[in-house]
Amino acid sequence: MYDLIIIGGGPAGLTAGLYAGRSMLKTLIIEKDIAGGQISGTAFVENYPGSIEDPTGMALSERMEEQAKEYAEIVFENVKEVELEGKIKKVTTDSNTYEAKTIIISTGARHRHLGVPGEEEFANRGVSYCATCDGPFYQGLDIYVIGGGDSALEEANFLTKYGKSVTIVHRRDEFRASGVVIENVKKNPKIKFELNSVLKEIRGSKEVEELVLENVKTNEEKIIKGDNNSPIGVFIFVGNVASTEIFEGKLDMEKGYIITDEDMKTNIEGVFAVGDTRKKSVRQAVTAASDGCIAAVMANRYIESKSW
Repeated sequence: MYDLIIIGGGPAGLTAGLYAGRSMLKTLIIEKDIAGGQISGTAFVENYPGSIEDPTGMALSERMEEQAKEYAEIVFENVKEVELEGKIKKVTTDSNTYEAKTIIISTGARHRHLGVPGEEEFANRGVSYCATCDGPFYQGLDIYVIGGGDSALEEANFLTKYGKSVTIVHRRDEFRASGVVIENVKKNPKIKFELNSVLKEIRGSKEVEELVLENVKTNEEKIIKGDNNSPIGVFIFVGNVASTEIFEGKLDMEKGYIITDEDMKTNIEGVFAVGDTRKKSVRQAVTAASDGCIAAVMANRYIESKSW
């Protein structure tokens, strides 16, 4: 029996574990992959306070994990079922069942797929969603980055370390990224642009050899081939989808995101949601950490208000 179980070990979950443990709550963090969530695969995290010396996402994740371990237990298991109603909550993983007085959901989000022909077929054979993980495989090749937000532009900049050229494909003629990020990519001589364009199809045999782009204004199609018929790298950054499937029908949601109030409370007493999992207007590591802090404080108050 735990006071608190945190499902997910990204910035929100690890921060919640830190604050809960320091409040003397017996706390368990359950993470299915690696601590840090999506930020662990980010090349540079330059907008998180205190991440100046080593701004890589992996380094930041490791520091967060080590700090959380001082105050909370962390296990790496896949959660397959939850029972949220009632005074005692249950979380079942592939190998264990745990009980707790409160739950914080911090399952985060995953990369959105385009759903175009060839995308699934060439996953890990030319199509990737993580520049840090897969960038070195495309040394000296032409790389295409699909997307126009902060993540797409930041990762495009990072990929110029490896690619012969990096082309950003975006459906509009203006980017949704912050000003400094846009300025950085425009100054990079290795970055090119295919604006007002969308990716329609990915083709090849064993690796990606061709891309089909369509101009959204003229409907004209353009076939892209690698220089000297070499393979092409395709990195897709078109937003995220909340990883909340196991909570469907159990919690109030909107478009897959869990609805909470400003105290991170869901519609079920003793259950909180934080970070990219919940409906909110800004999804950044720093706001996720803030959510985790608030949820842990509120979980502690909830426990103190009950007679167990």
